[in-house]
Amino acid sequence: MKITILGSGTSQGVPVIACDCAVCRSSDALDKRLRSSILISDQTENFVIDTGPDFRQQMLNHDVKSLRAVIFTHEHKDHLAGLDDVRAFNYKEQRDMEVFCTEAVEIALRREFQYVFSNDRYPGIPSIQINRIENKAFKLPNGLTLLPIEVLHYKMPVFGYRIGDFTYITDAKTISETEKQKVKGTKILVVNALHRSEHISHFNLDEALAFIAEIKPETAYLTHISHLFGKHQEIEKELPPNVFLAYDGLTLEI
Repeated sequence: MKITILGSGTSQGVPVIACDCAVCRSSDALDKRLRSSILISDQTENFVIDTGPDFRQQMLNHDVKSLRAVIFTHEHKDHLAGLDDVRAFNYKEQRDMEVFCTEAVEIALRREFQYVFSNDRYPGIPSIQINRIENKAFKLPNGLTLLPIEVLHYKMPVFGYRIGDFTYITDAKTISETEKQKVKGTKILVVNALHRSEHISHFNLDEALAFIAEIKPETAYLTHISHLFGKHQEIEKELPPNVFLAYDGLTLEI
């Protein structure tokens, strides 16, 4: 199984519109970050966690020809705004797009994409099949098992996911001891670290590193990164030997 980081940026992406900071003006490709998302490739099947505003570009960037399902972490726009573009896969593969999400995410999808769920079906709109999930393990259409990890994004419940020895967590500020137990034993951990300063709804660098030290993965990657964090090459010099910054296009073999 292969994991591809489609986007490693926070809600505004990097560079930020109209910003002239050193990070946003950097010529280093590692400092260009689309909104957070990953691609899971298991033999011939592809799955995406979150369809943010950059979903279309991410699919084109990685020449994705087939997509079996979308799994959502939570209902914020930077994680679901690109859902309309699954219609390209509907057309090519002649099937509904399977969507796995909580009740809260389903409510948001029905609000934001009302036309998708209307009884008056307009030609060419996305065709999706909602699969409601809760905080317990579930299987994707190919039999791959995902274990939700519930974290709090300020007061909003968000799902991270564990797949075998790999765990992906984004938009976390608080994680209960019960949920941490689900993560322990992970070999590769991808977790959010917004920047160095304290933030109301995201891990900062110190909090992310403390969580990594507690979980003790073999390797960890930081994602959901803000332009306020600094330049990629400079940040990596400060990190422990087994911790790295994720970047757009990074691939991990699981």
